[in-house]
Amino acid sequence: MAEALRVGLLGYGLAGRVFHAPLIAATPGLRLDAIVTRDPQRREQARQHFPDARLVDDADEFWRTPDALDLVVVATPNRLHVPMARAALAAGLPVVVDKPLAATAAEGRTLVDEATERGVPLTVFQNRRWDGDFLTARRLVEQGELGRVLRFESRFERFRPTIKPGWRELASPEEAGGALFDLGAHLVDQAVQLFGRVDRVYAEVDRRRAGAAVDDDAFVALTHANGVHSHLWMGAVTAQLGPRLRVLGDRAGYTTYGLDVQEAALHDGGRPDQPGWGEVPPERYGKLGVDGDLRPVPTEPGAYQSFYAQVATALRDGAPMPVDPRDSVATVELIELAHRSAVEGAVLPVPTV
Repeated sequence: MAEALRVGLLGYGLAGRVFHAPLIAATPGLRLDAIVTRDPQRREQARQHFPDARLVDDADEFWRTPDALDLVVVATPNRLHVPMARAALAAGLPVVVDKPLAATAAEGRTLVDEATERGVPLTVFQNRRWDGDFLTARRLVEQGELGRVLRFESRFERFRPTIKPGWRELASPEEAGGALFDLGAHLVDQAVQLFGRVDRVYAEVDRRRAGAAVDDDAFVALTHANGVHSHLWMGAVTAQLGPRLRVLGDRAGYTTYGLDVQEAALHDGGRPDQPGWGEVPPERYGKLGVDGDLRPVPTEPGAYQSFYAQVATALRDGAPMPVDPRDSVATVELIELAHRSAVEGAVLPVPTV
């Protein structure tokens, strides 16, 4: 059996601790070899969670000894995504970058071009492509169960009216904070994955919490080239939550409530190699049909583990990485247009390449 690929993880905050580290550790063929974090509390958490991993103070150690690793994962604050990924590429190390790939589409394009020129694999952690409700909606659309899809509605809403300190609440553009970059990076990516190229963007973006420096309430409307309209909501001050997904076609609709179960399971220490991972109970199944004639549809099990399984296969066998980083550049471009649309109060065309 081939030796496991050695993974170095940059950052042990929410992204690194809750998502990347446990998913890497649970993936056959990968080994969480090293974790970069200086914070004493996080170092102790990492030591308890992954006692076999090396604890490293500075990412420079990775670049000085690139032969000690086979993959680097960038789970740092957003402002460091591009410089850390560029350092990994310069060291010849394949790299996974947490979403959003970059704070601007221009930076993202430059990074992708550099990876291509160097011939070093680069991918982006768009884990919500493996949400159970999204997988189910995609299957129903592809099977024609809804007929011709007319409208797609998708929400990531919360009720957190009190500001929690942290870099996501900072207004500096390089931080890429706020709801659009945080939650919108998932919602926009899912919409484009389902319905393809976007021609026009309209958005309403606000700061609702007292003292908020970044957007915490947003609505984005995307008009796809195929005629589907995607309406996306994200916010921190939503006292009553709407449907997580609603897909409306000319034959039937599909509606589901509640967030995918995987994030909560990871927060609670669960691992995807445990029985029943990603499954939701029947009472949480979405409904398919027309009002008066609805039936529950079993939700596909969520599968965040598929991302890193595909990364391992790509590095071993030369298969494609799970997420084309150009997709994530396009997502950032749409987020930029959404911000601009909100300022101008206008529907904006998406530039064609």
